[in-house]
Amino acid sequence: MPTRIAVINRNLCIREKCGYMCAKVCPPNRMGEECVTVEKESNFPIISEELCIGCGLCVKKCPVNCITIINLAGELENPIYQYGTNAFRLYGLPLPKESGAVSLVGKNGIGKTTAIRLLSRQLRPNFAAFGPELPDAEMLMKLPMEVRRYFEGLSGKLRISSKPQYIDKIRKLSKGTVRTLLKSSEADEVKTEEAVKVFALEEILSRRISQLSGGELQKAAIATAWLKDADIYYFDEVTNYLDIEERLRMAVILRDLAERKPVLMAEHDLTILDYVSTYVYLLYGEENTYGVVSHVKNARSGINEYLSGFMKDENVRFRETEIGFSRHSESEIKTAPVLKYEPLSKSFGSGGGFTFSSDAGEIRKGEILGLVGKNALGKSLFVKMLAGVEKPDSGLAITKKVSYKPQYISAEEVQVQEMFASRKIESAVFEEAKRRLKLGPLMEKKLTELSGGELQRVACTLALSQEADIYLFDEPSAFLDIEQRFEFAKLLRSVISESEKAAFVVDHDIVFIDAIANRLVVFDGRSSVKGHASKPMDKREGMNGFLKVVGVTMRRDKDTNRPRINKPGSQLDTEQRNVGEYFYFERK
Repeated sequence: MPTRIAVINRNLCIREKCGYMCAKVCPPNRMGEECVTVEKESNFPIISEELCIGCGLCVKKCPVNCITIINLAGELENPIYQYGTNAFRLYGLPLPKESGAVSLVGKNGIGKTTAIRLLSRQLRPNFAAFGPELPDAEMLMKLPMEVRRYFEGLSGKLRISSKPQYIDKIRKLSKGTVRTLLKSSEADEVKTEEAVKVFALEEILSRRISQLSGGELQKAAIATAWLKDADIYYFDEVTNYLDIEERLRMAVILRDLAERKPVLMAEHDLTILDYVSTYVYLLYGEENTYGVVSHVKNARSGINEYLSGFMKDENVRFRETEIGFSRHSESEIKTAPVLKYEPLSKSFGSGGGFTFSSDAGEIRKGEILGLVGKNALGKSLFVKMLAGVEKPDSGLAITKKVSYKPQYISAEEVQVQEMFASRKIESAVFEEAKRRLKLGPLMEKKLTELSGGELQRVACTLALSQEADIYLFDEPSAFLDIEQRFEFAKLLRSVISESEKAAFVVDHDIVFIDAIANRLVVFDGRSSVKGHASKPMDKREGMNGFLKVVGVTMRRDKDTNRPRINKPGSQLDTEQRNVGEYFYFERK
């Protein structure tokens, strides 16, 4: 077994342009060995993991930072799956349980989707062998006993239902309506009608898949997977595009399903993941290089270990810093206003079009206002009016200089570094954001080549590093993993506080909003018909009002202070409802 992992990002590698610098500086190559060679078919360099001495010269000299060399832990065995030579590999596999939902916790590019694809038969274990597929009997003998039993079940026609991570693929594969998509589950009419009600799909049943919003498509995709008569259910990221109320509805549905059937899911919204899960597996390693699956853990203790960066039972530290939760933002900032805004209003069309209104308000120096509420109540419209992108029917446009990160980010055919070079940015903020959000490897790539999470990190960095008085962020946590969300939260707090600027942030992740916001603006009304934004209010009042409408109570974990949803009908849930404290509740 090789003692090292060598991974080359072929999307970044410029091979002929740099003259294969990696091969030129490699000490074994200079000694006459063939540690770094060139693949004839593709002209990409290949690093022999057996001959590599781990000197790191190729990593340091690579002009586009496309090489990663990792020293393996001695106890790691051969990977259960590897995508190719010098490519990502996964060590170990999680397994669903007969009762209770199992969740995968880890950052992006660490193997969660790979694990689900292996378990749902979309990929086949190859144990880093890239020749012909192993016969079933030989493949099974290479698997640990518990994993072997699972794959023997698959051979016995174990029925699988899987909701994919990237739901946009459904648009390409399904040309019909939502009703057509639901029928593809082969469920009977009674079960289908139940799904329509449970997932609140009545108004979009006849709408074509190509016409659905991201949130509508997400609900339809989850409903289709839920409808299938399966033995095991896999859900890969269920909260993207959904508002807080819809996320909580999905959490209740999946938790109920897990009481009847095995459920395994991957998710980055910590509140939803915690509420649904009975067990978790932690995935750690190096992003886009390798991933390791931990032992199965109780959900609460496993999530807390992930936040701490240290697994006690396995004696593994996989992160140097702890992800912490502070109560500092629960008190208001008593500083002078940066901006006072008048009541705003906007109407679209006549006789049934959407109408929006807001109370007057102010935002203070060093303050972050969190904007919370259901979808289609005007949160993005409110931010656009502040940004000057939309003109209000009444209420003056603000005169302060603003920097705006929109909800939907358009990608252009331009390199990331060229885009930043063409803008007037504050270099100190940019360099700090580049370091914290790990943009270095992306600088040579074009925006059109970035994943959703990569594009989000670039867009957030661009907005935050521009010179402005007011910063506007519309759903900055979308597509970011847990660690990236908290890195951006810390970055945003420090920049706004130290510069005495101000920020409005729209987001649906309650944990993220709790981590950054000093006060809240709460949106209510009827989705797509009428929306209203409150004046800024303290977090206790704002969150209590919002969660009362949503119908859930929350508490803080006694060890980490992270927000957690109370189980409906539990003693704490009942106690909080009785006193009207839906969040930030303290027992006397």
